[in-house]
Amino acid sequence: MARGIAGVAGGLVAWMVVATLINLALRYGWPAYAEVEKEMTFTLAMMEARLILSAVASGCAGATVAWITRRNDRAIMICAALLFVLFVPTHYELWQTFPLWYHVAFFVLLVGMVFAGAALVRRDPAF
Repeated sequence: MARGIAGVAGGLVAWMVVATLINLALRYGWPAYAEVEKEMTFTLAMMEARLILSAVASGCAGATVAWITRRNDRAIMICAALLFVLFVPTHYELWQTFPLWYHVAFFVLLVGMVFAGAALVRRDPAF
């Protein structure tokens, strides 16, 4: 049980760290992105970049929880569910800011990439 809790916590932390690092790279490497970030008036390419950011962070979260728990399916599902629940209020607030397809893609990628990332980790990793 402790490994499961640690795995879920590790997955959530991994998501935050990876998302933050990629967002910083977008902000400092793409001046136009940084210019509109506060107002959230993103272009299509910027919205796609944000979706990629989320997908990569979710994949890393899934891989992290799977690595820590040795692919405990329950812990992986809990991590995906927690990420989903944590982002519902944010997307509710941003509902009018982004098109419907963006919200749908975000949640599909958020959950799907957790499982995809977890699938990359062997069940009995040598550590």
